[in-house]
Amino acid sequence: MSISQPLQRLLAEAVRQNASDLHITVGSHPMLRIAGELVPLDHEGIVDPASAEELISSLLNEAQRARLASERQLDCAHSLPDGTRIRVNAYFQQNTLAAAMRLIPATIRGIDELNLPPLLHGMAKLTQGLILMVGPAGHGKSTTTAALLDEIARTRAAHIITIEDPIEHVFSRANGLVSQREVGADTRSFADGLRTVLRQDPDVIMVGEMRDAESIATAMTAAETGHLVISTLHTNSASQTIDRIIDTFPPEQQQQVVAQIAATLVATFSERLVPRVGGGRIPAFEIMVANPAVRNLIREHKIFGIDSVLQTGGTEGMTTLERSLAQLVKEKKVAADDAERFALNPGELRKLL
Repeated sequence: MSISQPLQRLLAEAVRQNASDLHITVGSHPMLRIAGELVPLDHEGIVDPASAEELISSLLNEAQRARLASERQLDCAHSLPDGTRIRVNAYFQQNTLAAAMRLIPATIRGIDELNLPPLLHGMAKLTQGLILMVGPAGHGKSTTTAALLDEIARTRAAHIITIEDPIEHVFSRANGLVSQREVGADTRSFADGLRTVLRQDPDVIMVGEMRDAESIATAMTAAETGHLVISTLHTNSASQTIDRIIDTFPPEQQQQVVAQIAATLVATFSERLVPRVGGGRIPAFEIMVANPAVRNLIREHKIFGIDSVLQTGGTEGMTTLERSLAQLVKEKKVAADDAERFALNPGELRKLL
């Protein structure tokens, strides 16, 4: 399998412009996502069905092409000679082939380099419990998770097992041991990988995404039995995350799930990448630490009260997204109108400003 020359050219341009994604869609110019915005490569021709087929198929082996043809979509990853990895989602639209390609740098950036809060250094020292990285797609969940895991791998003699679809960042520096398992290649599903993970002597388990009740339940059980479990969810806030987990289960199981969340949840970290004044993006975040007040609110089904705890929990490292955005505006790192676009509660943000 060798990448076609036209795709090599497009990927080189994406790297040169520091793009996060390359999009190939029939009827449009190839597009890059740069600092969160789509930018067409106008000097490239309009993509036609034949060129889309050539560009995308050159990234796939025969088995992947067959799976794409039968399932009409495919997730996979590919490594470039310089170490950059590409996470590919190939799919059909209007009966033509298309793809979104996420560029993952070869070097894993550290917590401080990413402008993430110092609290994450403390999370890297934890030995058990459940940490959830949440937020919309494309806003840094995978990058933050990789930074946290890389710090654990470098500073602790721990066995880290990841279950991913597909494998994104590859961990090469480890004081202990890192085993990375890819859904479809190394295990049939997240749930299957989780069912056997406790037999593999892990200290830290990373689940790329908790997608269903079975994988959520197994992840919480692993956290209950003395392991640190890190995972992601496509939710906007701590309260929404807890509600989503509970609502995944049938009513007759929800009370047990509530008890498990209250016992195992250590923290949620919700992130947004906001346009930075002068170019690029900078993270704003909501941090919830599961202190006794939060655990009691979960047990009593008063999830709505968590937002109040976030507002008063600054001494424990907690913050609301609005408070984080307001601080960035006051430091002149983010424009006020951009901050308001990303706020969950714009009225609260205006009060803080």
